[in-house]
Amino acid sequence: MIRNLDTALVRTFVTVADKASMTAAANALHLTQGAVSQQVKRLEDTLGCSLFERDRRGLRLTRSGERLFDKAKRLLNLNDEIWAEMAGSAVAGQVRLGVPYDLVGTLLAPVLKAYAETYPQVEISLVCASSPELATALAGGTIDLAVIEERVGPTAGECLAVDRLVWVGAKGGVARAKRPLPVSIVADTCAFRPAVLSALNEHGLEWRTVFENGNIDATTATVRSDLAVTAWLASTVPPDLDILPFESGLPPLPNFAINLHLPRHGVGPAAQEFARYIRDGLARRQVAA
Repeated sequence: MIRNLDTALVRTFVTVADKASMTAAANALHLTQGAVSQQVKRLEDTLGCSLFERDRRGLRLTRSGERLFDKAKRLLNLNDEIWAEMAGSAVAGQVRLGVPYDLVGTLLAPVLKAYAETYPQVEISLVCASSPELATALAGGTIDLAVIEERVGPTAGECLAVDRLVWVGAKGGVARAKRPLPVSIVADTCAFRPAVLSALNEHGLEWRTVFENGNIDATTATVRSDLAVTAWLASTVPPDLDILPFESGLPPLPNFAINLHLPRHGVGPAAQEFARYIRDGLARRQVAA
C-alpha cells in the first residue's frame, strides 16, 4: 500500500517546529490550537512515530522529527516552486502592499525584488505609512495586504518575526547624553512612539521632539548628524549608526512583532503569492541571522 504525505499536514509540522509552539503555529496558520494538534497527530499516525516531545523549555523535535524536518522543508519548497511555475500565468493584475517606512528598504527589499522578477505581469503598488495608518487602510480596503509592526502579544495578523526595539544614535555622538533628550521619530502616528515616550516618562527622563514629519530619510539624517536619537528595530539599524547600550542611561524598550495582515474579505492570487514571498523571505533571513 502506497501512502502519500498530505502537504497541509507537513506544512503544519514545519510551522510548529519553526515556532517551537503550538500556539504560535496556530496564529501563523490562522488555525485553532486544537486543529494544529490534530494535524500533527494525524501526521504522526501516518508515519507511525512521535515527532515532538515537551521539556521545560517547551516543544522540541524527537529524533524522528529531526530526520523529517529538513526533508519536509525541501518537500514544501518543491511543492511551492511547482505551484508558482505552473500557476504563474494565473498570477496577474495589481497588488497593493502596505509597508512601514523602516521596513521597505531593509527587511522587505529582497522580497519585493524577488516577487517582481517572478511575476512581472503583476503591477505592484507600495503604500508606505505608519503601522496604525496601514491597519486603517487595510480595514478600508485601500490596500490588499500589510506588514505591520505591533507590540508583542495577541494579534489579528500572522507573526513573522519578533525584534528588539533599540535606541539608535550617531557613532560616538553626544545627543544621547543631552537633557532634555532630543528624540527624532518618523511620524506622530509611529507604532513605536507610545512605547518610547512611555519608557522615557516612566524613568523620569526629560525629552523633546526634534522631528515627526513622516520621512524616514529626514529622521535618519537627524540621527546621523547627532542632532537626536531615535528608536528602531535592531534589524533595521544602518551599519553607520550605533545601537546604544544600556550604559547610555536610556530606558529599555519592549520587543515588537512584525506581523502580516490580510483582509477579512479574501485575498486574490497575486496577493496570496505576495504573502507567501514575504513569509518565506523573512523566514530565510531569520535562519541566516
